Order: sequence, then structure tokens, then C-alpha cells
Amino acid sequence: MKFARNAAAAATILVVMSACSDDYTQEAVTEPSPFHGIHGITVTKEGNILAGSVVGRAIYEVDRDTGETSIFEGPPEGMADDLEEGPDGTLAWTAFLDGKVYARKPDGTLLTLASGLPGLNSLAWTDDGRLFATQVFLGDALYELDPSGENPPRKIMSGMGGLNGFDFGPDGKLYGPLWFKKQIARVDVDTASLEVVAEGFATPAAVNFTSKGDLYAVDTEAGRVYRVNTDNGEKTLVAEVAPAIDNLAFDSEDNLYITNMADNAVIAVDTENGETETLVSGPLAVAGDIAISGDGDLYVADLFAIRKVNPADGKIDEVARVWSSRIDYPLGISVQNGKVAVAALTAGAVQVFDTTGIGSSEPHHGFTTPVDALVLSDGSVIISEYARGALVRVANDDWDNRIDLATGLSGPAMLMPGDESTVYVSENLGGRITSVNIQTGEKSVVIDDLATPEGFDIGSDGRFVIAEVGAKRITAVDPATGEREIIAARLPIGLEAPENAPPIFIPTGVVIAENGDILYSSDIDVRIYRLKKG
Repeated sequence: MKFARNAAAAATILVVMSACSDDYTQEAVTEPSPFHGIHGITVTKEGNILAGSVVGRAIYEVDRDTGETSIFEGPPEGMADDLEEGPDGTLAWTAFLDGKVYARKPDGTLLTLASGLPGLNSLAWTDDGRLFATQVFLGDALYELDPSGENPPRKIMSGMGGLNGFDFGPDGKLYGPLWFKKQIARVDVDTASLEVVAEGFATPAAVNFTSKGDLYAVDTEAGRVYRVNTDNGEKTLVAEVAPAIDNLAFDSEDNLYITNMADNAVIAVDTENGETETLVSGPLAVAGDIAISGDGDLYVADLFAIRKVNPADGKIDEVARVWSSRIDYPLGISVQNGKVAVAALTAGAVQVFDTTGIGSSEPHHGFTTPVDALVLSDGSVIISEYARGALVRVANDDWDNRIDLATGLSGPAMLMPGDESTVYVSENLGGRITSVNIQTGEKSVVIDDLATPEGFDIGSDGRFVIAEVGAKRITAVDPATGEREIIAARLPIGLEAPENAPPIFIPTGVVIAENGDILYSSDIDVRIYRLKKG
């Protein structure tokens, strides 16, 4: 699949190929995105720009002149947090969630160079063909890998402080940012010694050398590109973009390219004058759960940002983004009782804020795979903990006061309020919608025999409109009679999860607009769709 240089070149409303009931037609509300999140980047000897995605489990090729993208290495082996071509033309990359390093030889042979190391994040080759990789976030260690795949990884050192996107310098030393220490360090991989080269960054994410030996670094939190003097640590500001830069790469002519996670963007940077050019970007990064407010605004938990969509024209406003705001990779979202609640499944975090102050409150951690969160009228918060099979209730303004409201649920996912005493939850693994008494925790099955339900809403007629992701359809069910209507089928929902991730992976959200239209998020197309009634 190819995308235009800028997704804005596509029409806002497109009719897509799906099967709808006679009462509904499907339209795309938002424009397309080229990636499912973007991270590592490299430029091959032939001048091809390759960018990696963890969520999309793919490596993409980006045309420098047109911005068109195409799949270079598809799922599941294509998951890439970082990638780099070796001196013999072998392309290696890190599958962060799978804990593997893959390598594609020039003859097309695919090798697994490492496995069983969750958080494998960054890698780099030496000029003579040695390959090194690190664990970050899910570990903190540096390894040397055997490019032939015959020998297991050799651990060199650990506890560095998050040695992220790195590169070998002219002196043969490994240079890279220490994410958690806000420093750039130099590592002798043969003696396992480390020394700090530069300090004073907000959150340095990656470094790379030019062919002349100049070191450049990107700061994800500050949204800045620096040139760093490796002798005295002085840094010179080269360019500024929006925060959430992930990586950088130079081509053979020392043209610089960077990736931005929140914008799904590849950006060219002129290192002489600091001017930037976006080669390709997308309005949404991942398209997780959605929620609609009383005034009709559609909120999207977009993993790297919280965004607000106007359903009428598809116009998108950014409310908050990782690193520039205090949010932590949101995937679940609700708007109830004047509050926005956000759940970060991968970060174990939940936070609540007013609609006018998103990003102004701190996320609260320590939850087990929280998929959704809901603020009740008394200010307490209900949270669905997917892996633990529980609903947790947090007291109003006391995040240390947490109790299990209900346990024994099978993959509790999205939440909806019922009456003053009831909350509904979709049991993703159990295939049902369950009501839970918010005082006693008593459970009662409302709708059963569903195909891995995720997002749902309740219409004015009392019917539940449910995303049955396992069947790739949206179904309306009358809980009183059991009568079912398939609203739309063959939908672009249900992005396959990696082996080590929760099966729900990227939640599909469903809401019913005031006029009866159904809006849902597509984790496959990275878009918002409308099922228009009438």
C-alpha cells in the first residue's frame, strides 16, 4: 500500500469497502496515516530510507522525493524499534516487544540473531562487521551479537542507564544517549568501560555520526536536534521540531532525517540552517480507543498523543502529546462527569483531568495492563485491569486508596456507565458484556456469545452497539430480547497482537453520536470511521 507525500492530499470523506446493513453506510472521517507509529530510521547504501514500527510490526520504505511509503518487511518479523545496514549489506533490526533481533542477508535469508531479551531497542554495526544491541525500558544491558546467528548474544555490560539509539564513532568507540540519566556516553565495547561525554539534555533519544565524524543527537522531550562536540561536551542547537523525536539517520551525502512518533513523520533536517521538511506524516499515530463528549467532540487515545476530532469535517486538534505533556502512552479513554480519564495499557498508568486541562495532571502508575478508566459521579475511578481480570476502584482524589471492585473477569476491557449503581465492562477474552454493581461488586452477564468484544456504546433505544473484533464487525444487541443486528462487517479492526503482548493490543473504540451515527476507530487503517445512519 502506498500513501501520498502528505496524507492531507486524500479526501476527508472516503467510502470504503465494507459490508453494512441497509440502514447504514460507511465513511472515513479522518485522513489516512502512513505508519502504525514510527521509531527507528536508516538510509541504505543505495539511498533507500527505511523506517521501523513496533506496533505495526513492519519496516517501511519511504521515497525521499514523493514521500510515498511501502512495506519493506511485513509482520510479524518486521517489528523494528531500530534498524541498520551492515558493511556487507545485511539489514538488522530490533523487535522490541518480541525480544528478538532479526537480520536479512543480501541474498534474502532471514536470520534470528537474538531471542528471549525483551526490550531489545537499539543496534549498530562496526565498520568491520561486528554488531551490538541494547535492551532499554524492559532491561538495561549491552550485547554483542553474532551476525551469523550461530552463537548466542554475549553480554558486555548492564545498568548503564538506558543506552539508547547509538552509533560507532571514528575512534571505534560506541556513542549513545543514556535515556534515564539525560547524558551522552562513550563506551569501549572491548573493555566494557563507559564515560560521560555530554550532559544537560531533557531526554536524549539517539545519536549518529556524519561521514566527517560530527556527532548529532536528538532530544525527544525538547524536540531538538543538536551537534555535540565529543571532546568537550558542548552542544549546538541545530533545529527544533515538535517533541517526540525518536531517531535519526544520515545518508551518504550527510543529509539528515529524523522520525517523530506522535506525528507519524519522517522529517528532513538541513544541518546548515536548521530548516525542516516533512517528507511524510499522518494525522493519527495509532488510533486507539475513542470517547465522545457532551458537545460532540471526539477524543482519541492515539498512543503518542491525545487528539480531538470534529466528526463533521474530520478536523483534528492535538490536546496533548508524550514528552511535551504529562501523559504516558494513552490507549484507553473516556469522557464522563466532566472528566477525561486515560488508561495507558503498556505503561500501567491511569490519569484523570478536566477537559480544559489535559496534560496538567500526573499519571498514576502501578496498574496491571489497564485498558480503560471511567470517572463516576462521586469522583471515584473504575479501572479495568486486563491481565489480572479485575475492576479496580480508586477513591476520589486518593490514588493510594485502591480496592478490587470485581475479580474473576476474563480480559476486562472497555467500560461504560449504566445507572447510578452499575458499570458495564466488555470481557474481551470471555466474549461477553457484564454489568458490575459499583457498591457490592456483584457481576451479571448482560450479553454473551460475542467474538472478542472491545469498545461498545448504548443507544437511545437501549441496544448495545459492540465492536466484535474477533469477527471484524459491529453488532447491535437488544439485551432485553437478545435480538442481534450486524451493523457492518469485514471492518478494518483487530490488528494482530505480538506473541508477548495482551491480545487486545490496540483497543477498538465505539461511540454513538447524538444523531445516531456510529463512530469507531480502526487500528488497521489508523483512521476514524463513521457508520452513517439513514
